[in-house]
Amino acid sequence: MNKVHYTVSRLQNKNMKTQLKNVLEDIEGVSMVNIDIGRSSVEVGYDDSTDVGKIKQCIENTGFKVE
Repeated sequence: MNKVHYTVSRLQNKNMKTQLKNVLEDIEGVSMVNIDIGRSSVEVGYDDSTDVGKIKQCIENTGFKVE
């Protein structure tokens, strides 16, 4: 399993965390999503068939900014 880590701004509460987690889990090949609101961090585990750019794009399309 591959992993990617992002620092994400505007991640402020549990509702936002749940929304982002649901969107990321819908990406084909994503097997793990860990979100830490306190550190504004998102870690995503994915397999080789997953386009990493799509993960970042989904985060940004959900209204968050990847730093």
